[in-house]
Amino acid sequence: MKHDPVVIILVAMVVTIMVVFGFHMVRRAPGQAALAGANLTGQPAPEFTLQSLDGKTVRLADFRGKAVLLNFWATWCEPCKIEMPWFVELQKQYGPEGLQVVGIAMDDASQEDIAKFASNMGVNYPILIGKEAVGDAYGGVQFLPATFYIGRDGKVVDKVFGLKGRGEIEEDIKKALAEGQAVQAQR
Repeated sequence: MKHDPVVIILVAMVVTIMVVFGFHMVRRAPGQAALAGANLTGQPAPEFTLQSLDGKTVRLADFRGKAVLLNFWATWCEPCKIEMPWFVELQKQYGPEGLQVVGIAMDDASQEDIAKFASNMGVNYPILIGKEAVGDAYGGVQFLPATFYIGRDGKVVDKVFGLKGRGEIEEDIKKALAEGQAVQAQR
């Protein structure tokens, strides 16, 4: 019995797609699809505990009272390489006002490779080794970079998936710095 090669290829492709899609759906925890669409803006930022590149245990609560720019990134992510120098500059500029940039590495590179990458980029803020569960807590981080702006009160002010311009990032930082503190009277 002779089989048409085109039919065999088509069947193989359909089976592959079904397997990949099925594997992806099985990996998601129950209710995770609903969480991925959840809007965190105005809600308390999900708490996490992760290890920093220097081996320290870091919790989001450690930064309470500061505005936090929480950036999920990876060493292979080209847009991440564009924004990281901006984050370095913005940490210098707004750190004295209460900003803390925190990077969460979400790739499979070794801790040493991530540390070398961060050093080469001149990173002046904590880099944490990410876990899929933390990304899931933030609604699923399917695209990198993913940045969450958290006010001094611990609530999410804004979230951005993908690359934004430096000016837009700075505006979100200003909103996060203003959130959770009394508005000062105009002079």
